[in-house]
Amino acid sequence: MTDDPEKLLDKYNAGLCTEEERAAVESWYLKLSSAEVEDLDTGSAERTKRIVWSSLTANKPVVKTSRLKYWAAAAAVFIIGLAGYFYSSPVTPKQQLAAHQSKNNTIVPGSNKAFLTLADGRKISLTDANSGEIVKQEGLSINKTADGKIVYTVVDQEKNAGQEKIAFNIIETPKGGQYQINLPDGTKVWLNAASSLRYPTKFAGSIRKVELTGEGYFEVAKVHIPFVVKTLGQEVEVLGTHFNINSYKDENDIKTTLLEGSVRVIPVGTNKNYHAKLLKPGEQSQLNEGDLKVKAVDTESIVAWKNGDFIFKGDDLKSIMKKVARWYDVEVVYKGDFDNLKFGGYISRSKNISAVLNIMESTGKVDFNIKGKLVTVSRLQK
Repeated sequence: MTDDPEKLLDKYNAGLCTEEERAAVESWYLKLSSAEVEDLDTGSAERTKRIVWSSLTANKPVVKTSRLKYWAAAAAVFIIGLAGYFYSSPVTPKQQLAAHQSKNNTIVPGSNKAFLTLADGRKISLTDANSGEIVKQEGLSINKTADGKIVYTVVDQEKNAGQEKIAFNIIETPKGGQYQINLPDGTKVWLNAASSLRYPTKFAGSIRKVELTGEGYFEVAKVHIPFVVKTLGQEVEVLGTHFNINSYKDENDIKTTLLEGSVRVIPVGTNKNYHAKLLKPGEQSQLNEGDLKVKAVDTESIVAWKNGDFIFKGDDLKSIMKKVARWYDVEVVYKGDFDNLKFGGYISRSKNISAVLNIMESTGKVDFNIKGKLVTVSRLQK
């Protein structure tokens, strides 16, 4: 690889760089963006920014999205951090090849998978269902769109309005699955892996109420009737807004993150007036054993799963591996002490599991061994 930055930039702009050289240029851009460049003068730094940005937005094969923050995901460049401090870790093609050869590349990422259980007990695999109408139910038509969404449409207004007993359906995703559903009132819900949503086939009365387990992102239709999401330990009340709830049973906290509008988080079984918290956009509530706290958060990393990415910003290893385990449907076991081991970076959820693990492994801090669906994580000491 040439040591002349100017020549290297010219090669990059012409599309003639090797994988190693391209990674080096893109690493410069990452450092430039965080104002940590030491080995480039001001002129070269600015030129690097212009050339890399123009190349990344020219729809070259390495680009996954036009959003600036996600170029690193497409280039498979991870920023790795330990105990809160971040640094870049260059990986040579030889190291990458050796890492890939040591991994089982057959564990593919999750996809649109879900089951719909109707009120009468019928269970439908949405994964296997063809596009179009799946079933009619009490004046409603349940349809699957070509891009894998479930949409409810009223086809018999009189029958739907005359329904006295409210029926409930359940949509659930397995590990390695995700799904989007448009509820009867027009509310959109994205379910992450290993999650479920129980909801009525129509909303009637003075409240719209659903029950969530796992993780879901909600874009609530603006109707002048409160919308309530019930999870284990809390209820979230809204009118029309965008928010994310993470309520997995294996997580310590139930986390509600607000992106738009306002929501009220109410711990279940407590004095609502005293314990309820009203969130503002950019805030997250964390509920742990009845203790409800609110803090400002980076919402982009929290809802990255909905947009098809992993974004980690100083996340501890075990937290990351919980997300990996759900998305790739694997079991994770640990060997060693992983306290204070934190990672940060971007990578697409469309990559095979080996792509995620190899990049973290390249730091020299951890080692991953895959046998079937079992991932063993070992701590390495230098």
